[in-house]
Amino acid sequence: MKIYGFKGGVHPPENKDFSKNSPIEKLPIPERLIILTQQHTGAPCEPLVKPKDHVFKGQKIGDKQVFVTAPIHAPTSGVVKKIGLYPHPSGRLVLGIEIEPDGKDEVFPDLPKNKAWHDLAPEEIIQRIREAGIVGLGGAAFPTHVKISPPSEKKIDTIILNGSECEPYLTIDYRIMLEKPELVVEGLKILMYTVGVKRGIIGVEENKRDVVDRLKNYTDSEIEIVVLPTKYPQGSEKHLIKAILGREVPSGGLPLDVGVIVNNVGTAVAIAEHFRTGLPLISRGITITGRGVYSPKNLDVLIGTPVNKVIQAAGGFKGTPGKVIFGGPMMGVAIYDLEIPIIKGTSGVLVFSQEEVKYYEPIECVRCGKCVDVCPMGLIPTTLAKYVEKGKLIDAEELGILDCIECGSCNYICPSRRPLLQWIRIGKIDILSKRRR
Repeated sequence: MKIYGFKGGVHPPENKDFSKNSPIEKLPIPERLIILTQQHTGAPCEPLVKPKDHVFKGQKIGDKQVFVTAPIHAPTSGVVKKIGLYPHPSGRLVLGIEIEPDGKDEVFPDLPKNKAWHDLAPEEIIQRIREAGIVGLGGAAFPTHVKISPPSEKKIDTIILNGSECEPYLTIDYRIMLEKPELVVEGLKILMYTVGVKRGIIGVEENKRDVVDRLKNYTDSEIEIVVLPTKYPQGSEKHLIKAILGREVPSGGLPLDVGVIVNNVGTAVAIAEHFRTGLPLISRGITITGRGVYSPKNLDVLIGTPVNKVIQAAGGFKGTPGKVIFGGPMMGVAIYDLEIPIIKGTSGVLVFSQEEVKYYEPIECVRCGKCVDVCPMGLIPTTLAKYVEKGKLIDAEELGILDCIECGSCNYICPSRRPLLQWIRIGKIDILSKRRR
C-alpha cells in the first residue's frame, strides 16, 4: 500500500503507549459543570438562561445569531447556579454558565425527532448540525455548519477525515476509530451527502494499522482509507491535502479553495451520534495522560467538567506536577487553574512531572538552518522571529509569517532553544489586529 507524505516536519517521541490500550470510559457526572460561552472559533454565545433556572440535558443555554458561532447546551439536567466570569484555557476570564446537576439526567423533551439523515435535505442537515453545536473536535473547534456551507463558486469534490492524530501522547482519536468505526464512516457519509460529493477519504498514520483494518470493514467504493507516514504535523489540513491529493492550498487560502473539506474523525462521530440520538454536542472524548498521573486513560467527558475531576479519574497526580497542558505537547496550552473546565476543543489533558519540566536560557542563533529544514510551510522561522523582535512587521508579513500553522516544529528542533514560535505568534497577532483596525 502506498504511503503518502509531505516535506518537512519532525519525529518527536510518540509516547502513546501510556493510554493507547485503554478503552474509552465514561466519566460520571461531576458535582458542578461550567459551560463557557467561548469554546469555539467565532463569536461567543450569549446566555439564554438565568440563575435559578432549571435546565434539561441537551437544552440550548447559549447562542448568538451570527454565522460563525456554535450554540452551547446543558450537559445534564440541573439548576443554573451562577452566570459569571470563569478561567478559560487561553488564560483569560470568559463568561460561563455554572450548572449544579440534579442527578436525574433528564433529557430535554423538545429535542429534534429522530429521522434518517438521508431523508433530510442537505439544508436541513446543516441546520441540525448548527443547532447541535457541533464543531471541529481536533482542536481548532471551527463550527462544522460553516465548514460544510462553502460559497457556491467553490466546487468541492472531496471530503477528508483526519485520523492521523500526530500529536504525541494523544490517543483518543485512535480509540474512537478502533471502537466506533461504523460511526466514523457514517459521519463521513452524512458529510458527503450534505456537501454533494462522491469521494471520501480517511487519512490514518501508519502507526495505526489496526485501525485501517477496522475501518475497511465499513467502507464502500466511495470511501478510501489512505495510510500516512508517522510524522508531525501530519494532521495539519494543508498537509493532509498536499500529501493525499497533491493539491496545494494557496497562501492565505482555505482547503475549499482547492475543492476539499477536512474534518476530524471525532467530529464525524459526533454528527452520526446526533442523528441517532437527537442529542447535541454535550460531551467529548479526551486523553488524560503523561508521567504525572497514575493511570493514563481515554475518557468520554461532559463538556464543562472541571479538569481536576479528569485528573482524579486518572488516579490523581503522581508526585508533584510540573505542568498541566490542554492538548498535546506541541500545540497545547499550559493551564494555571485546575477548575478550568473541559471545552469542545479539549482533545487531551497532559500532565508532566516536575522532573520533566526543564527551562533553558536561549542563546544566539547558530545559523544551523534546522528550523528551515523542518518547517512544513517552507518558511524561515529564525528570520521571522528576528523581524518581529525588532518590530519589522511589514518585512515579516512579506516573508509569509501569516502562513505559519504554529505547529512548533521550529521550537522543537532549535539547538539554541530560541522561542521562535512565540515571537511568530506575537507577530501574527499584531499584524492581524492592525488589519482589523
